[in-house]
Amino acid sequence: KEIIMSDAGDGINAERGNWKFSGDTTKSFDNHVSKSVPLYLEGHDLICDISDFFVKDNSIVYEVGCSTGTLSLKLSEHNILKKDAKFVGVDIEEDMIKIANEKKESFPELNVYFEAADILSVDMEQADMIVCYYTIQFITPSVRQKLIDKLYQNLNWGGALLLFEKVRGADARFQDIITASYIEYKLRKGYSADDILSKSRSLKGVLEPFSSQGNVDMLKRAGFIDINTIQKYLCFEGFLAIK
Repeated sequence: KEIIMSDAGDGINAERGNWKFSGDTTKSFDNHVSKSVPLYLEGHDLICDISDFFVKDNSIVYEVGCSTGTLSLKLSEHNILKKDAKFVGVDIEEDMIKIANEKKESFPELNVYFEAADILSVDMEQADMIVCYYTIQFITPSVRQKLIDKLYQNLNWGGALLLFEKVRGADARFQDIITASYIEYKLRKGYSADDILSKSRSLKGVLEPFSSQGNVDMLKRAGFIDINTIQKYLCFEGFLAIK
């Protein structure tokens, strides 16, 4: 008999082709993602460091797909000396925003806000920096360009979009090498072969990465010209795009 639901690691149950960012997943999310994505926490530090170049007094900063709010809180704390700089975390999952708001209660001095909403329906303020940290890969490809277009339009001139994504290899050979190496990485992190397979099955049709070039092309179609890779590990890449 086929097992419909199985353990994807860290106590997270996952169904085939039906990975969710709600419910019980939220309880283990921070631990799970920091183990599953190479350089995940280092990426947080890097984004905070890069924010020094773009966040000023009275700046607006958005994190699209903020999940439990960890990075938005770090960014706000990192820039606490920037007078009236405001940080807004948006996520479509109400369960994630609930946890983000619970975390926020421990940092009343931070000018950070969390909103449960579809970013495509949010009336955004003009921002100096927008962060998408492993988020866009989960958005339906048919509306992905529309979203990047909106983010470009809502950036001030000279503002930055920090786009971190899982990416596909440039061709089949590279994809095979990258996939095999990433499996080895997850095994070293303590995940079992069953965990890895269950997670992979649950992400079918949910996680749809573009190649590195595909992401660059999408950014260029939105209007970005100045684009540079700032972090890369196998199939995980961070881009800095400046308007």
